[in-house]
Amino acid sequence: MDLGTVIGLVVGFALLIVAILMGGSIGAYIDIPSVLIVLGGATCTLFIRFTMGDIINSIKVAMKAFFAKNRAPEAIIQELVTLSQIARKEGLLKLEKQPIEDPFLKKAIMYCVDGHDPDFIQQVLEKEIEITGERHGLGQSMFASLGDAAPAFGMIGTLIGLVAMLGNMKDPSSIGPSMAVAILTTLYGAVIANLFMLPIADKLKRRTMEEELNKRLVVEGVLGLQKGLNPRVLEELLNTFLPPRKRTARD
Repeated sequence: MDLGTVIGLVVGFALLIVAILMGGSIGAYIDIPSVLIVLGGATCTLFIRFTMGDIINSIKVAMKAFFAKNRAPEAIIQELVTLSQIARKEGLLKLEKQPIEDPFLKKAIMYCVDGHDPDFIQQVLEKEIEITGERHGLGQSMFASLGDAAPAFGMIGTLIGLVAMLGNMKDPSSIGPSMAVAILTTLYGAVIANLFMLPIADKLKRRTMEEELNKRLVVEGVLGLQKGLNPRVLEELLNTFLPPRKRTARD
């Protein structure tokens, strides 16, 4: 589980609750019509913009923000160097029996073992990286879409509340509920967008970047392994993907 995501959401929500309690009753900040306008309206925009299949898949993608944890690039480099050492000493066929947990790396190694052309291997692996990025990008765009729609429907709710309030100025009892809808919808929209939807979209983007880096390490490593590069040379090549600080720490 990604502790950063969980801590950010829990602490952020807790701070809001504390601030509300310090200023009055939490019941004053609960308004069902406002919730229906913001959450209902923002959710409906998803069904208009995307297909049902896209929405269902986005739920799976969203779990990456909470549970997925990509391997460290350094660990992948070390595994590739180890595989290179085995291939250099005992041949590529020996790699077929090596325990490899990463499905993408396993597939790439099997292509090498089967004797496929390097151009073919690179083309297939690069295509998979591209398709994976597009699939993850769709999930990110859905949360970004919710982040854009929530404040907009907050403003819509504010206008609805103001219209209701101005239309019933002669009835003092209606001013309070109408004003609550007018103010709380804006609050709900801002909180939902800035504490939940947009940060999750950014976290998913970060996860995608990390996964793409790992897969490109695999592509370069496997191609170098197939060419018979010296393991140390291969390690130096793959280290160029790392930030200088981490690269220096490994040298």
